[in-house]
Amino acid sequence: MTKSRLFTRPHARTATRVLGAISLLVIGGVHYQQYHYDFYSSIPTIGPLFLLNAISGIALGLFLIIPFRPKLGRSDRLLDQFAALSGIGVAAGGLAGLLVSEHTPLFGFMEHGYRFAIVLAITADSAAIVLLALFLVFARAQRATRPHHHRPDWQHTHGAQLQPDRTGARPGL
Repeated sequence: MTKSRLFTRPHARTATRVLGAISLLVIGGVHYQQYHYDFYSSIPTIGPLFLLNAISGIALGLFLIIPFRPKLGRSDRLLDQFAALSGIGVAAGGLAGLLVSEHTPLFGFMEHGYRFAIVLAITADSAAIVLLALFLVFARAQRATRPHHHRPDWQHTHGAQLQPDRTGARPGL
């Protein structure tokens, strides 16, 4: 299979979107677990950020995995791409915050060690970034390979020049 055929395959686009969505759901779940059951909710600034990351990860993950929105054509694809880009931001922000807090205090809080929740968060954040970035690449490649409908130039339509309408605007502009 050639590289160009791989990028235009709808299965690859769907797989990266769904797997990226699952990664976002894991990110949301880990942050909620840490917020609620590991008592990060009591840490000033960090607690609300964990809750925000949990809500964002779950909401974006559900948006990308559940086909509940109406089929809006191009708008539907743009919403998926915007959600994927937002998911990359959530994952990258969480990963950056975690890595910073491992080496220096972040808002007065510092993580110590790599317990299971931290390893799972790093893995899910990394997977979400890679998978959703691939989804965006596949979506862009598919758009680039679609045939474009050529509209004739307004000055050369069937050999005759089109005249401006009453407002002075020329057709096709």
